[in-house]
Amino acid sequence: MAVWKRIRRAALFVFLTALGIFFCTPVLFLLTGSVTSRYELNQYLAPLSDAAKGFVYWKWMPDYPTFSHYENVLLFTPQFYVVFWNSVKITALILAGQLLAAVPAAWAFAVYPFPCRRLLFTVYLVLMLMPFQVTMLSSYLVLNGLHLMNTHGAVILPAVFSTFPVFLIYRSFCGIPKELLEAARVDGAGEWQIFRRVGIPLASGGILSSAVLGFLECWNLIEQPLAFLKDQSLWPLSLYLPEISLDQAGYAFVASVITLIPALFVFLLGRDYLERGIAASALKE
Repeated sequence: MAVWKRIRRAALFVFLTALGIFFCTPVLFLLTGSVTSRYELNQYLAPLSDAAKGFVYWKWMPDYPTFSHYENVLLFTPQFYVVFWNSVKITALILAGQLLAAVPAAWAFAVYPFPCRRLLFTVYLVLMLMPFQVTMLSSYLVLNGLHLMNTHGAVILPAVFSTFPVFLIYRSFCGIPKELLEAARVDGAGEWQIFRRVGIPLASGGILSSAVLGFLECWNLIEQPLAFLKDQSLWPLSLYLPEISLDQAGYAFVASVITLIPALFVFLLGRDYLERGIAASALKE
């Protein structure tokens, strides 16, 4: 029995390792492509154009590694910095707005038994399940009426009132014992003090996990900027990258690597909070 357990563990380890390598392949593809010379990239990717026939092939270790693509992007491509800071601005303002709107809303749903609370929360869940394509027309009409079309506000304002952060943070607040809140009230604490000194610290895992998931979503927004932003100078990185042509493949690889770094950094920084928040969201109401 012990031998079979070891064999199963070894087989599981090999399987998970192979699966991890498979899922990491696109990242390795980006890293090697970013240091591959233009001449080699033209050779590898020539079949993608009409000028050559055959199949695309790839070398994981380029024959002549170079950092010239990084130099071109970082030193001689000012428009890259424009779209990069557009992404930073949009993401930061959306996250700040989501926290200001979602945390009090989640606290109200979790703590105060007001009339139609369950019905209203059900509406929130239904809105969370609706894809952007369903609400795009209504959002367009509202934003056009507010004269926000072709501005960053057209992307930021609808995302600030997203229902998913409310749902995730609500589950964290539900995990706070009601007796603790009642004890705070008996001790003379006001509702604002309870919210600030008891609710937020105890639900910090859900709040931070919501911020991490929100960052990963907002950093990669495509549909909303594509629908509401016409001026390319307002585009975020997620729209700018697909516009890079095949003859600028090295530039595209470098831009993709730089785009990946903030998301990877935020994920690694908030991984523990993300796990705790997901665990809290599994609690039953």
